[in-house]
Amino acid sequence: MKVLILQGSPRANGSTAWMAEEYKKAAEAAGHQVTLVNVSRKKIAGCLACEYCHTKGNGACVQKDDMQELYPLMAQAEVLVLASPIYYFTMNAQIQSPIQRMYCVNAPAKVKKMALLVSSHSPGVYDGAIAEYKDICNYWKAEDCGIVTAKLDEQKTEETKAKIAQIVKNL
Repeated sequence: MKVLILQGSPRANGSTAWMAEEYKKAAEAAGHQVTLVNVSRKKIAGCLACEYCHTKGNGACVQKDDMQELYPLMAQAEVLVLASPIYYFTMNAQIQSPIQRMYCVNAPAKVKKMALLVSSHSPGVYDGAIAEYKDICNYWKAEDCGIVTAKLDEQKTEETKAKIAQIVKNL
């Protein structure tokens, strides 16, 4: 399967980046084709709600930024993995922009499965991110293949690595 991982952490060696890399390794080892994009390094603006995409644009966004690189990847992906740190009770802004910008196409055409990887220094802060993720799965009619959370003492551990490997098996 074609897997697209959107990794939203600006910390190159942080826990979220580690989780995304571990998912990539496990998925590739299982024979999947994986593309990992660090969206925190991209210039992707939020949706303008201008409706150009649904009027004159025929599904194309009026904004021409780094999201142009993601649209073709999203169109081909069969599996979408969202990897985000939790700074304030939900997925971070770097992940939110590409999610919101999918408004112009409504839903990625081939995405049938999704997974969520989230990390934080604090326990008990994942409910908002998980609720949003589940709503996206429902709206896009994508199967939830699993969620892995990692608070401070669970980050970069063998136990978390095993949890990630387990959700890869759900593909």
